[in-house]
Amino acid sequence: MTQPPSPLAGLRTEIDRIDAGIHALLVERGDVVGRVIEAKRAAGDTGSAFRPDREAELMRKIVLKAPGRWPVDAPENIWRVIMATSTFTQVPYAVHADLSGGDTPMRESMRFHFGFTVPLVPAEDSMAVIAAVDASHGDLGMFRIDQSAMLGAWWKGLERPTAPKIIARLPFAERADHPAGLPVFVIARPQRDGLARETVLASVRAERWRMGAADALAALGAELVSSAGDANGANLLVAHPAEISTKALTDALAGAKCAPSRYIEIGCHARRFVLPR
Repeated sequence: MTQPPSPLAGLRTEIDRIDAGIHALLVERGDVVGRVIEAKRAAGDTGSAFRPDREAELMRKIVLKAPGRWPVDAPENIWRVIMATSTFTQVPYAVHADLSGGDTPMRESMRFHFGFTVPLVPAEDSMAVIAAVDASHGDLGMFRIDQSAMLGAWWKGLERPTAPKIIARLPFAERADHPAGLPVFVIARPQRDGLARETVLASVRAERWRMGAADALAALGAELVSSAGDANGANLLVAHPAEISTKALTDALAGAKCAPSRYIEIGCHARRFVLPR
């Protein structure tokens, strides 16, 4: 007696069809990227291949879409790797990663966000990362945001106009159970366009830091990311909304009796995004 066909066979055929379609679309996407490369060359476009603004816009859409049976980590990781690898096919680059605060968390973060095609170059600390990116022809750097106090005001290495600048804060979609949740900054050589300039990072020099200054910054939607004192006063790393002017920020610190004397923009990134539970 002939057995009826198993429903599993039909479902597996459906999965095979979907897998073939995904692969075909990836190949098609790669072909379009190739045409983008040629179009840039023909137009004499020598700008950076990194587009933090487009990445931020896409990632917002991806993480907010209903993932179905998938955990949100899966589409987030897949799209991060697609974008990072796509950029690598345009302009090969490496990521210099500061492993001083722990090898495993940084490697996991780098691989989650950039995949395994992009080379990882270990570095001893954030200062070494900044130096390596500065000396490169287009590499990226990664280091954890909560740097060791022993490094002092490490962000001063980003102050020169030609020095690398912060272009992203990762993970983009923050959440307590993120599989690569270590908060990191990504730096690159200065670029003119393609930046996600929603949050500005500034190196601020002040005579002192006072407790009321935190409230003054919070009233502007700003925050103190890090600080380091020396014989001449306080060095502050401040993140503030792009729409807040330099004057408004320094006036707020002055009102809190911090006596700010210098403000230097050292980067920017997309607005922090906390994924609802």
